[in-house]
Amino acid sequence: MASAVINIFKVPELRKKIIFTIIILIVYRIGAHIPIPGINVEALKAFFDQAAKGTAGSLLNFFDLFAGGALRRFTIFALGIMPYISASIIMQLLTVVIPALERLSKEGPEGHKKVNQYTRYGTVALCALQALGLTVWMKSMVSTKGAVVPQDAGIMFTVVAVVTITSGTLILMWLGELITERGIGNGISLIIFAGIVVRVPPAFMDTFTRILERGNPILLIMLIVLFCFVIAACILLTLGIRKIPVQYGKRVVGRRMVQMKSQAIPLRVNAAGVIPIIFASSVVLLPSQLGNMLGVTKYAIFNKIQYWLSPGQASYMVFYGLLIVFFCYFYTAIQFNPVDIAENLKKYGGFIPGIRPGQKTSDFIMRILNRVTLSGSIFLALIAVVPDIIINIWPEDVSQELAYLFGGTSLLIIVGVALDTLRQIESQLLMRHYDGFIKKGRIRGRY
Repeated sequence: MASAVINIFKVPELRKKIIFTIIILIVYRIGAHIPIPGINVEALKAFFDQAAKGTAGSLLNFFDLFAGGALRRFTIFALGIMPYISASIIMQLLTVVIPALERLSKEGPEGHKKVNQYTRYGTVALCALQALGLTVWMKSMVSTKGAVVPQDAGIMFTVVAVVTITSGTLILMWLGELITERGIGNGISLIIFAGIVVRVPPAFMDTFTRILERGNPILLIMLIVLFCFVIAACILLTLGIRKIPVQYGKRVVGRRMVQMKSQAIPLRVNAAGVIPIIFASSVVLLPSQLGNMLGVTKYAIFNKIQYWLSPGQASYMVFYGLLIVFFCYFYTAIQFNPVDIAENLKKYGGFIPGIRPGQKTSDFIMRILNRVTLSGSIFLALIAVVPDIIINIWPEDVSQELAYLFGGTSLLIIVGVALDTLRQIESQLLMRHYDGFIKKGRIRGRY
């Protein structure tokens, strides 16, 4: 491993890409600490500390995770890159629903460029709406140290805040594209990755201090072993593939009859990535947020619903897991069309051994896909509820921030982005006749 790291900096082009990526990420972290003008920072900190003790803090922590802590400080990058991700997901769904967009997405590079342009327009619209809602909510915040926004703040504060937050997200989108073009790895993913990773050392130190104060070093060893096990499970889930063998008939090439090589259709165990966790988290925490905003907490039935869906409860974990399984099937069905695969195989003379071309092939692929998605979705749901299990078992010893780094969206993003980036670095090294990170086998990315 040490020699591989040394080889990275021996290649001038690769060295420049890595340094450029690091500089952009440093710029992102600096921007994540520049607050919006006109905010009482002390009152804001007191408000979030108070909100963290209730159920409303779970949703805030979830969105703050993607903003890299910028939402809690209401900086120029308060919304992070989430509006762009939401716009990309919406555009993917519309591509399936609207035939014109589907045709456009199949037109090659030019079509993809137009779809990306529409995604950017959607990002601006979504970001402006979310920034307006965030600003209005910010003006209503009152903590023990006073109002977050002065009472005399007028329409100009709203305009400045909306423009600042929207511009911050667009700058992040631009920085992510710069990393993708001139740096190493996927820029958008690396920005989210950096926002999560910077929260790991404080969370570990907090938990380490708690455990030492209680004099329980065995728990520390157990947590380290559990953390390694969950990371291994995330890697297995990210890289797991079910291959369906495909054979092709003989073709005439020149004057010779050539047998085409056997290939395989790769079906990913977790084809939907972290999208099901994002959707499920938003849905399961939505009733609590709406109730707090609308002020219906005085009704007994709502208090029961809020209690059942509060993180850590058994009903919450069951409902959360079922939602993840549902969204895994939903998103996989949108992204993967067995009918198109069967038609393409038939068009190019390919077939699955023992299966007739056409409808039989489509049914066979769908059956395999359903089985693979079921196992992958259950595995994903188990990883997603690991933080709640840890909090229930060790509520006083493990901080919530570290618990949520043990599983769910955080760990899947860290593992997935790290594997993708290492795969790109290894391919650059192998191109220049250097050894990769591992002597046997190869690093396989998510895509």
